[in-house]
Amino acid sequence: MIDEKDETTNRPILEIRDLIISTEGRKATRQLVKSVSLTLDAGEVLGLIGESGAGKSTIGLAAMGYARDGMRISSGEVLFNGTDLLKLSERKRRQFRGKRIAYVAQSAAAAFNPAHKLIDQYTEAAVAHGVTDAATAEKEAIELYRELGLPDPETFGQRYPHQVSGGQLQRAMVAAAMACHPDILVFDEPTTALDVTTQIEVLTAIRRTIRNHHTAAIYITHDLAVVAQIADRIMVLRSGELVEEGKTEQLLEQPEQEYTRKLLSVRNLHKDDTGSGEVVLSVDSVSAEYKPGVPVLQDISVQVERGRTVALVGESGSGKSTLARVVTGLLPPVKGGIKLHDAPLTPTLKSREKDTLRRLQMIYQLPDTSLNPRQRVREIIGRPLQFYLGLKGQEMEQRLKELMAMTELEEYFLDRFPHELSGGQKQRVGIARALAAEPDLIICDEVTSALDQLVGEQILNLLLKLQKEIGMSYLFITHDLGTVDAIADEVVVMRKGKVVEQGRKTDVFSPPHKDYTQKLLNSVPEMDPQWLNKLLAET
Repeated sequence: MIDEKDETTNRPILEIRDLIISTEGRKATRQLVKSVSLTLDAGEVLGLIGESGAGKSTIGLAAMGYARDGMRISSGEVLFNGTDLLKLSERKRRQFRGKRIAYVAQSAAAAFNPAHKLIDQYTEAAVAHGVTDAATAEKEAIELYRELGLPDPETFGQRYPHQVSGGQLQRAMVAAAMACHPDILVFDEPTTALDVTTQIEVLTAIRRTIRNHHTAAIYITHDLAVVAQIADRIMVLRSGELVEEGKTEQLLEQPEQEYTRKLLSVRNLHKDDTGSGEVVLSVDSVSAEYKPGVPVLQDISVQVERGRTVALVGESGSGKSTLARVVTGLLPPVKGGIKLHDAPLTPTLKSREKDTLRRLQMIYQLPDTSLNPRQRVREIIGRPLQFYLGLKGQEMEQRLKELMAMTELEEYFLDRFPHELSGGQKQRVGIARALAAEPDLIICDEVTSALDQLVGEQILNLLLKLQKEIGMSYLFITHDLGTVDAIADEVVVMRKGKVVEQGRKTDVFSPPHKDYTQKLLNSVPEMDPQWLNKLLAET
């Protein structure tokens, strides 16, 4: 029997002792988490940081007595109020999950059922766990929606997931996790894929909710500047092992380990000016609509030169990805035109010739959804080689090896499936697939936003190297202004489907700034635990 809430005990609400988590299956067993121990007090927020593969999410899920498919908890203890969850039956552990410890995933869009209203998905857990009845749960949902700053809280829950923004959906998931009044919340990268201003809104709402309800939390992230605003204590992980831990301010000001210092270091990439003056892409006064009479892009003009990078920046809903859809022919413009070199592009994808399709390629934000999980890497990269260039046999094999070398991947990865690769490796496969078509321009859609800082920097270095070596042009969509500063030549700042500022990076990022650009710059988290407090005090 799991202990009922006990406010009088001095013991930690959660203790993990000597946790070892391993892979299981026909392949050789490998330890993913190596004798990690941690404690969490009631009302405390513990930050888990580290690069991809550090074991952060694996440990967060183990706090619920859970291991993903292909993994098993080999040894150790997970004690909730003194009760070892690993000794409970699976049925009892299921009763516990969501009720006493709740999980908030990185992607709210993937976590919610698109066929059900938000309010129904809120009340489901509370009713199933016998915490309360549906009517009471709905009333509590409205109060939580209000507390989290969601619009029209009385009716917000009547919407479906696709009818709200990404930031609103993320806050709705926090509300759903609170439905059973849990003792512990596990946040797994809850703001990683959000733009900087939305990230501030969600982070503020999460911090307020934790404090108001005195809920303990494990906050998993690769962004130290973000976790600094919310965590009381930080644990640094690498390759399944504990590297360093300490109070937030102490660890940020005086890290003891070199690896922690690397995570703390500011991105330091150098962008050479490789432009030739030759215009590859020209977008001239383009407007677009999803519904007749409802503009989503208004009078957009952008030029990309050979060997240069133009960054599109702005909040969610600003029109960045919509412009990419127009350029690629997925959304025909209602006004204006687009040229590739000097040749006008037909407005729809279906009407474009194969060679035109070849010249415009994309690298997507989430390789997990853009790479076919049933195909090996050689099939994923080989498809454009065969389709666009007609390669086969030994000629294709040689080109596959060249592309792997260009993207700094070992040749043996060709015979692996996407799930057998790390996040950074999968993104390199996405880059190799785009390069296989030998394009004139690549549209990069948030290609580093889901990656940790160290892996993201490797990907940016790779893109810069390719630009220098083969003169590649990029239209780079991002909400990360640190990335823009590292990789862009020109910057286009967008808001609500319009361009509010554009020009050379040095000009756009130099004061005085326009109001909206200043807002974006102010919203970039700093490695200061008081940064969010100062920002909120100024607004």
